[in-house]
Amino acid sequence: MTTLILGGTTEASRLASALAEAGLPAVLSYAGRTESPRAQPVPVRIGGFGGVGGLAAYLRHAGIRRVVDATHPFAAQISRNAVAACALAGVPLIALERPAWEARAGDRWTHVPDIAAAVAALHGPAETVFLAIGRQHLAEFAGLPHRFLLRLVDPPQALPLADAVVEVARGPFDVAGDRALMQRHGVGRIVAKNAGGAGAEAKLIAARDLGLPVILIDRPALPERRVVATVAEVMGWLHADLGV
Repeated sequence: MTTLILGGTTEASRLASALAEAGLPAVLSYAGRTESPRAQPVPVRIGGFGGVGGLAAYLRHAGIRRVVDATHPFAAQISRNAVAACALAGVPLIALERPAWEARAGDRWTHVPDIAAAVAALHGPAETVFLAIGRQHLAEFAGLPHRFLLRLVDPPQALPLADAVVEVARGPFDVAGDRALMQRHGVGRIVAKNAGGAGAEAKLIAARDLGLPVILIDRPALPERRVVATVAEVMGWLHADLGV
């Protein structure tokens, strides 16, 4: 009767708490990119599964009855693997995915399909760019003349960017703080992934307030799967499917 939560998001942590409170067994899985993840009320496993075959084998051997993909909207590979592995193992899957952000009056967004397009969009003379994309793809911006402001959860061991300043912080963030951060560093543009959710939206609202342009990277395409937006919807699905 165990549910596997593919996590790494605030939504995954909230779901883990809901399952623990309901007395439903669960395992929360992290990719392992964050050095000090928050404590959780359910057992935690850290690390990859070894592709589709490895994940399917884990589901069978661990007695997993249901899988909830509550990973980051840009964690495309594990989401694709989850769809394929659940099909192989005959385990139902649901995705808990926060809605994407939508532009409002005053936003100056340029939508791009991927990291490479974001790099290409950063044309023009050198300026300070708030590169709010995490740490995985920083090297792809290394050839640009800009000064980069980075905000990372963990202090980096090394950076591939010649001119960068790092703010170590863990969200959620607020608009006043992000506005002050951008003003303090003289930010001229922002690059962000369209992750959705309230915890990281403050930078976009602050950019709107300051009239700053944003290069927004669209979400990757994923295989067809059932998607819900709230923990309550996942719990309803689990209760109905497990008969509890």
